Amino acid sequence: MLDINNVNKFFGGLKAVHNASMSVKEGSITGLIGPNGAGKTTLFNTIAGLYDPDNGNIVLNDEDISFLKPHELFSKGVLRTFQIAHEFTTLTVLENLMMVPPNQFGEKLTYSLLNNKKVKEQEEEIRAKAIEVINFLNLNHLTQELAGNLSGGQKKLLELGRTMMVDPKIVLLDEVGAGVNRTLLNDITDAILRLNKEKNYTFFVIEHDMDLIEKICDPVIVMAEGSVLFKGTFEEVRNNDNVIEAYLGKGIKKD
Repeated sequence: MLDINNVNKFFGGLKAVHNASMSVKEGSITGLIGPNGAGKTTLFNTIAGLYDPDNGNIVLNDEDISFLKPHELFSKGVLRTFQIAHEFTTLTVLENLMMVPPNQFGEKLTYSLLNNKKVKEQEEEIRAKAIEVINFLNLNHLTQELAGNLSGGQKKLLELGRTMMVDPKIVLLDEVGAGVNRTLLNDITDAILRLNKEKNYTFFVIEHDMDLIEKICDPVIVMAEGSVLFKGTFEEVRNNDNVIEAYLGKGIKKD
């Protein structure tokens, strides 16, 4: 589904991403790991259109998307979550979800003035979809809660829910487990696995929590110093001497 071919991203003389090549298979949950400074988030930002690659290209289903902007990628089904959740703090959980679908009739003055019935019909369809997402994520008790009042883990679930409002082709998850307590992390993990198995969502996941990577990801890609170091199953990654050396024994343990 997603092919990253010899991508480079420089900041001055710093090679943040250097000749990185990798692929994400449709229907997979592909993990991306590596020590701090390995270039993982820079690569995600480049895929997601926040940065343009300096060299190389990014291809989605045979279409070059290298220089598309985030809103253009959104329309093609490429969605991205962030390590720090980006919710609308003064809107409810339900309203946060209902904001997501594009091209809503209520945003157009002519429809609002001349075809209010059509606006209301579409709004009810979007509301029904949002309620379906809330039920899927077991957030029923928070439907009318302001998003700014949610815990860190609940905000991560809400971000995941927002991707569900448009049935994406691929979701880029950036450290979904960061700052989340173990109970909510289990809820997030279960939601990701269910979306993958029941709805065939494709995920590309940056994560430092190796237990989470082991539980959900296959394959796992390892980056170091801006380049791809290794790719394989979690067991192969955990037992690879080059990976262990890159981590300096931290985060990955060899049995």
